[in-house]
Amino acid sequence: MLLAGCATKYPPAPQTAASADYNYVIGPGDSVNVIVWRNPELSMTVTVRPDGKITAPLVEDLPAIGKDPSALARDFERALSKFIRDPIVTVIVTGFTGPYSEQIRVVGEAAAPQALPYKQSMTLLDVMIAVGGVTEFADGNGATILRTSEGNKQYNVRLEDLLKRGDVSANVEMRPGDVLIVPQSWF
Repeated sequence: MLLAGCATKYPPAPQTAASADYNYVIGPGDSVNVIVWRNPELSMTVTVRPDGKITAPLVEDLPAIGKDPSALARDFERALSKFIRDPIVTVIVTGFTGPYSEQIRVVGEAAAPQALPYKQSMTLLDVMIAVGGVTEFADGNGATILRTSEGNKQYNVRLEDLLKRGDVSANVEMRPGDVLIVPQSWF
């Protein structure tokens, strides 16, 4: 009876989660390199402001948040076409943060709880390496993933099995927007 209270109440997380057609979307804090072909004076590296916009020569307050680099390049071309003929623009993201809705958040008894930019095919082990593992007070096998992309559905994950026992079957793929919750152990 006592052990039944310790059992997890969430289903195990699915092994694979991410789709192969994931496209990175730009978020506040990202650095983007804007290259305007044959116009080096218009090419520059800019940081996306907290309001999600960027400003460059001849282009003021262009919304960038939530767009992939190609869509942002087309927006630059439209804005610059008022000043130069047939602009060709390439946008390269060089500093990745991503929008808040796509960041992986780690809370609770992680060694260094934080928000991480999502990377395609990112796994639970990748996340744990980035946050430095768990504290000595963590209930690793009581950890859960809150999957915002599925309406805040929660899944049980086995951090202790993965990190201390090397059980790779406990390694699952993460999705953009996942929240990893590492609770404190009762004893």
